[in-house]
Amino acid sequence: MKIIAILSLILIVASCGMKVPYTDEIKKQYNLDESNMRKVQFFTSATIIIERKNSLENQGTTESGTLVTNENSVENRIIIPVNTKCVFEKFEANGDIQVRFEVGQNKTLRYAIRKGNNNGRYYLYANPWDQNKGGQLDYGNLTYYATAESGSSFLLVITKKLKKVRRKDRVVKGMSV
Repeated sequence: MKIIAILSLILIVASCGMKVPYTDEIKKQYNLDESNMRKVQFFTSATIIIERKNSLENQGTTESGTLVTNENSVENRIIIPVNTKCVFEKFEANGDIQVRFEVGQNKTLRYAIRKGNNNGRYYLYANPWDQNKGGQLDYGNLTYYATAESGSSFLLVITKKLKKVRRKDRVVKGMSV
């Protein structure tokens, strides 16, 4: 009975998939063209934070003659946690990938292979990268800045290896004289 339980556990564990970085090698191995890419579930490898800041400053005087400077700022942040699911949207002309995390016009992020990086992973793309503001990107027709930490995010996919084996066992009891 213990053997059956152990074999069942091994079978369940063996059927679980592993998250691996999406690369051109995986694209070729699984023959992922545009139509097949739409069937693949992608994930993020790190938390992505993109933010947008608007500031307004007014100067004036009060009734008592005091000079007043009024500064208002509005910050919008979009946080995409690690392992968030996303779907393929389209290929760019240069091979970069657009992925979507939510419904909405132009609410996609771009992932690209970094020049000089030989691991083949598709990292979050923003241009230009500024030390103080982060990487500039468009999201939902607005300009946002991705934090420096967000730049380490790359795409993941789940791969599984399924192997089915059918076996028939028969125990021979032997013969007596």
